[in-house]
Amino acid sequence: MQVHHWWWILALALSVGEMLTATFYLLVLAAGAAAGGLVAWFGGSVTLQVLATAVVAFGGWVWLWRRNPSRSGKSASEGDRNMQLDVGERIRVERWIDGRSTRVLYRGAQWSVELDPLEPDASATEGFFIIARIDGSRLIVRRAA
Repeated sequence: MQVHHWWWILALALSVGEMLTATFYLLVLAAGAAAGGLVAWFGGSVTLQVLATAVVAFGGWVWLWRRNPSRSGKSASEGDRNMQLDVGERIRVERWIDGRSTRVLYRGAQWSVELDPLEPDASATEGFFIIARIDGSRLIVRRAA
């Protein structure tokens, strides 16, 4: 069997492993193995085959790493609306501890609540508020219309 056949077999095995784990990292390795197979098929040396595999795999890993929302530098509140199901929900504030913050029971847990600093004229009166965003364990709210 020729060398490029081994590269294709490795790429196929990594692709099957990817289907079982669904992480995309094995798919990147499979793409790297396919690149090594292409270099072998065109008659490249073993050094070039391994180099092509490494470059494609490393480039794919960097691409996946940069696409990961937890590493993108955005806070969770700036993420996808579907991932922040609490944004837009109504909560009732019965009293404010100081001028712009309090604690409320929401979904069975105590949360720190703050008025949205982007709305400086919002009044800290009791009533219903809308969750504008979530910053760690703090609910940032604005007055419900």
